Order: sequence, then C-alpha cells, then structure tokens
Amino acid sequence: MSKSRFDLEEIIDLEKWEKLQDSLSLVTKMAILTVDYKGVPVTKHSYCQPFCQGVRQDGHLSQYCQKCDARAGIEAVRQNKPYIYLCHFNIIDIAIPIIIDNQYLGAIMAGQLKLREPDAPMLEQIVSRPPNVESNRKFKELEADYNALPILSYEEVTKCVDLLLQLSTYIVEEAIQKHTTVDMYKKVLTSNMDAPTSVETFNESDRAVRSIQSIQQELSGALIDTKLKNGAGRFISSNAVLQPAFDYIFAHKHENFSLKEMAKLCHISPSYFSRTFTKETGENFSVFIARLKIEWAKQLLESTDSPIHQVSDDLGFCDTGYFIKTFKKFENLTPAVYRNMYAGISAK
Repeated sequence: MSKSRFDLEEIIDLEKWEKLQDSLSLVTKMAILTVDYKGVPVTKHSYCQPFCQGVRQDGHLSQYCQKCDARAGIEAVRQNKPYIYLCHFNIIDIAIPIIIDNQYLGAIMAGQLKLREPDAPMLEQIVSRPPNVESNRKFKELEADYNALPILSYEEVTKCVDLLLQLSTYIVEEAIQKHTTVDMYKKVLTSNMDAPTSVETFNESDRAVRSIQSIQQELSGALIDTKLKNGAGRFISSNAVLQPAFDYIFAHKHENFSLKEMAKLCHISPSYFSRTFTKETGENFSVFIARLKIEWAKQLLESTDSPIHQVSDDLGFCDTGYFIKTFKKFENLTPAVYRNMYAGISAK
C-alpha cells in the first residue's frame, strides 16, 4: 500500500484527540489507540489494560501486537467497514479505518476485552503466534491481568463500534475542510510572495483572508448538500427580483439569514422585500426560513446518523434547544422521535 499524501499528525489535533480517547475509553470500557497506515501508534494508549501493557512492553510479543494493528486496519479498509477480530492472544479488538480521498491513513484501534456470550459470532484470529517457551512464561506472569480484562456482550461491542465509526467520519470531514482551506491559503500566499510591501499588498492580504473565509463557507455548505437527498436544490421564483435571495439561501444552508441582508442582496428596501416575499411564498420571511430549515433537518435525520446537535449546527441554529423547539413547532414531535419513527417505517 502506497503512502498517503496526508499524515495523521496533520489531520488530528493529537492533544485534543487523546483527551477524547480517554473519555471514550472510560465510557465504553475499551482501550483506544490511533495508529498510522503502518500500524505505528500516533497517540498514547488510552487506558491500556495491564495485560496488554505487559505484552506490548515485551520485545518479542510487541511485534505481534503491531502486526495485528497493521493488518486489522488494512482489513477494515478492504471491507470498507469496522473490523472486529481476535488478536494473537484471542482478545477482542476492533479496527475502524480513517480514509481520505480514497487513501488509507490509519485506524482507530479499540478493544482489549472478552465477550460475555460463549456462543458469540465466530471471529477471525488475524495474527497467529507460534508456541514459544518465553511467551508462555510471560503469559503465566500476566494471567491474573488476563482474567481481569473487561467483559462485554457482543451487542455492547457493536454499539461501541458504531460510536467510534461516527467519530472516524467526523475526523474525515474535518480533515477535508482543514486541508482544502490550508491548500488555498498557501496558493494565495504564494501568489503574493513577490508583491511589494505597500497599501496594495495589505489590500491583497485582506482580500485573501476574505477569499479563504468564502471558501470555508462554500465548503461547509457543500458538505451539508452531500448529506441531503436532493443535493443543493434551487427555488425558482416567479419574481426575478427575489431570485438572488433564494439562490443565496439554498447555497448557504449553514447560515442564519436576515431580511435586511437578503433585501440588500436584491437591491430593494427591506419593507418592499418583505411584502414581495410574503406575496411570493405565502409566508413571512422568518416563518419561511424556519420551515425550510426544518425540511432540510428532516432530510439529514433520515439520511445520516449525525447527532441532533450536529444537525442543529449544520443548519445554523443558535443552539440545540432552539432547534428542537422549532422542529417540534412545525412537526409536533422532537427530532429524535422523528428519526426513530422514520427508521421504523423504513425497516418495514
């Protein structure tokens, strides 16, 4: 497998990510480690179990742990989903791939536990370790720690996997936004390197910053559009004067819209915009925007697993509580209930 053009260190804020790992480990009872595409750790181990600590500190046994990490990550990429497997000591581990632009960067490794059910699904032992006197002696030393490993049901394991998969997806989206912005910023700086230091230079720099902000906004909107069933969509107004406002609204779903700003965009007064808009849509501006955002929210709830607070943020609501209140006003139920009802209907 060829090396990716990205490094995990560029994508993940390691300090923040390790704090998140610690919290997730505490909640799920799983140890969590992030590795690069070779299986080499790029973060510390969050709550590594004493048994696995002892094994990974052993010069002979640690190489098998690294092989498990590397092969499991690649297997997860091959299957295009999280991979649950047995390590060389028959302990449950999980690999969740981190992929950007079809390039495998590494994986979130979790596990270090045993299954409660004796009749759980058959899992593959990804790396076999030949019998060895020294290895057997090491296991005897750590046998008490092995017996103390956390025990979860298979259902509990799969739920934890789903949680980590959502995090992996979030990391990918953040990486796309970060690197696109940085690349554009570098291009702007490069194009201005030979410019003289003058008022014009400062004006160019100011325009560059605005350009990057514009790119970020467009990218944020594009990420939302990819999640919506109907894509970007477009409202064709029978009144051409209002069309610039509708075009802007549908292209910037993540923003809050004010009547004054839209009126300015259409080059008419706010009062005239308000009257014309109500005549065109049958609703005043604020009600129309709220109803439209709730329709978009319904699509996101139906087509993605994004948390409620993420849907709220994606559509520019000031806070999750206000989003839930607005959703309930139009739909007579909360976003969570709506999602559950939709899932139930789709399953039939």
